[in-house]
Amino acid sequence: MSRRPEFRLLTSDPATKARCGELLTSHGIVRTPVFLPVGSAAIVKTLTPEDVRGLGYDMILANTYHLYLRPGIDIIEKLGGLHRFMGWDGAILTDSGGYQIFSLSPLVKLSDEGILFRSHIDGSEHFISPELAIAYQERLGSDIAMALDQCPPIDAPREKVEEALERTYNWAKRCRVAHKRSDQALYAIVQGGLFAELRREAAETLISLDYDGYAIGGLSLGESKDMTYELVDISCSLLPWLKPRYLMGVGSPEDIVIAAGSGVDIFDSALPTRIARNGALFTNDGRIDITASRFKEIDRPVSDDCSCYTCRHFSAAYLNHLFKCRDLLAYRLATIHNLFFINQLVTGLRQAIMGGSYSQFRDTFIKRYHQTDEEARLENKREWLKKQKG
Repeated sequence: MSRRPEFRLLTSDPATKARCGELLTSHGIVRTPVFLPVGSAAIVKTLTPEDVRGLGYDMILANTYHLYLRPGIDIIEKLGGLHRFMGWDGAILTDSGGYQIFSLSPLVKLSDEGILFRSHIDGSEHFISPELAIAYQERLGSDIAMALDQCPPIDAPREKVEEALERTYNWAKRCRVAHKRSDQALYAIVQGGLFAELRREAAETLISLDYDGYAIGGLSLGESKDMTYELVDISCSLLPWLKPRYLMGVGSPEDIVIAAGSGVDIFDSALPTRIARNGALFTNDGRIDITASRFKEIDRPVSDDCSCYTCRHFSAAYLNHLFKCRDLLAYRLATIHNLFFINQLVTGLRQAIMGGSYSQFRDTFIKRYHQTDEEARLENKREWLKKQKG
């Protein structure tokens, strides 16, 4: 039965702003806090939809920009919509693709009417307006659609961020009017760069439009973690308590645990799957590099306390061997492990919040989990952003 997704708040931790809820969609109930694996082009790389379901996920993210360019909105609609096209029977959130237009396109011409951009695939020229961004997502048939926004660079001066906020607000008004699909929720995106007062302004203006939910965008793009946490906390404190909050593009284990304490309900990031394909695996003690020579002869799982398919069947030595051989199975097994780890983490997080012990869960996890060196992390992020821009 088709229904407009609703958010139902179940409980909140008495000592913090952490909370648990449910997203009620036409494709099932999604418990929050929740992490969404990224399937930008209708593919969670190396995995089948059954794999993703088996790992405990009820909702994924797809990207309108990538699907518009390949295979095309017309084809997906003709073949029965995005769920049928990719064989996924769970819920789907589609990003509008605004961020990818700016980060991937070699040429962007911005106006109040919309965005003229060149495809990162073949250089062809395209135009997208707020109305088109909504129309494409309605035709895809996702459960949650995102308004088109302008995401300024993390180092943009204040006047440029203010211009982006004004345009984002005007586009949000147009998206709200354009959206007609009754079985699809629509979320707006709070931007504002690193300026807390601008994020307050953005939240207040977007709340006046009465969206179904609100996302926090434009973070984890090169700023320090402390800055990220501060701005997430400020943004959440301004957003409606009874509507879902979605932190876009944030997926490190420590970030999920800490941001949940500010009241974030939804997370997404390509990080767990992307680093898996490079041999970086999550454990309760932190990330490990399975390609390192020290794993060459280790005849035990990557993580002794992990019960994922990979750890139940294969040794660290075998995974090291697969990566050295550059065999495709390496990427699949590593991805299974990382997504299993994240789902187990979020499941434990929900249980802790429901039990009133979020603070203890957070402190225990952070004390044990060895975080990536901050300077190294920021440098890796800068390099990744450079590659994204070509």
